[in-house]
Amino acid sequence: MSKISPLAYIDPEAKIGENCEIGPFCFIDKNVEIGDNNVLMNSVTVLYGARIGNGNVIFPGAVISAVPQDLKFRGEETTAIVGDNNKIRENVTINRGTAAKGRTQVGSGNLLMEGVHVAHDATVGNGCIIGNSTKLAGEIVIDDNAIISANVLMHQFCRVGGYTMVGGGTRFSQDIPPYIICAREPAAYCGLNLVGLRRRGFSNELIENIHNAYRIIYQSGLALNDALQKVRDEVPASPEIDYIIKFIEESKRGFVH
Repeated sequence: MSKISPLAYIDPEAKIGENCEIGPFCFIDKNVEIGDNNVLMNSVTVLYGARIGNGNVIFPGAVISAVPQDLKFRGEETTAIVGDNNKIRENVTINRGTAAKGRTQVGSGNLLMEGVHVAHDATVGNGCIIGNSTKLAGEIVIDDNAIISANVLMHQFCRVGGYTMVGGGTRFSQDIPPYIICAREPAAYCGLNLVGLRRRGFSNELIENIHNAYRIIYQSGLALNDALQKVRDEVPASPEIDYIIKFIEESKRGFVH
C-alpha cells in the first residue's frame, strides 16, 4: 500500500503503483503513470505525459515532464520516460518530447544531481552520473555509464559515448567518443578515462587496445577513413573497438579532437 500525504494532489486519472511514498505538496497530473516502490519527497511536480518506472527516489523541487522549451512545440501528445532505480536530486527538470521523437527518455540506475536540466527528446542511458547544474539540450544522446561533471553545457544533437568522463565546466558542440576524458576550452580529447575503465573491470589488455586505437585516430596524422581502417587492421577486434569505430563513423556533428 502506498503512503500518500494528505497535502499532496494526485489527479484521479493518474496511475500510482504499489508501495510508493508521496510527500506533502507534490503535484501529480493526469496522464501520469508511476510504478512501484518510488519515493517522491515533498514538492515534486509530475506533469502530463510522465512515465516513471520502479524504485526511483525523487528529491524536492524536481519537475518531471514539463512541456518542452521549444517554440516548435504545438501541444502534441508526447512523454517523458524515467526508468528504474534512479536518484533525481533537487530541482532537476526533465521536459517531455516533441514531434521530433515523441519522448524524452532517462534510463535506469542514473544519478542526476541538483539542478540538472534534461531537454526535450533527449536520451540518457543507464548507469550515468550527471553533475550539478549541467544542462543537456534537445535531442542529445548520452550512452551508458558516462559521467558528466558539474556545470557542463551540452549542445543540441550531440552524443556522448559510454564510459566517458566530461570535465566540470566543459561546453561542447561536437560528439565525445567513448572511453575518453574530455575537458578544456575548447573541449578536447585528454586521454583515456583510465580510472573509470579500471573501476568497471576493463582488463589491462583491453585498455591498451583502446588506447592504441585512439593513438591512431588522434596522433597518426592520417585522414579519418584511413585512420579507422588502420585501427581495423592493427588493433585486435572486440566489441569495444567496434563501438569506437561505429561511433565515429556515425557522428553527424564531428567529434572532439
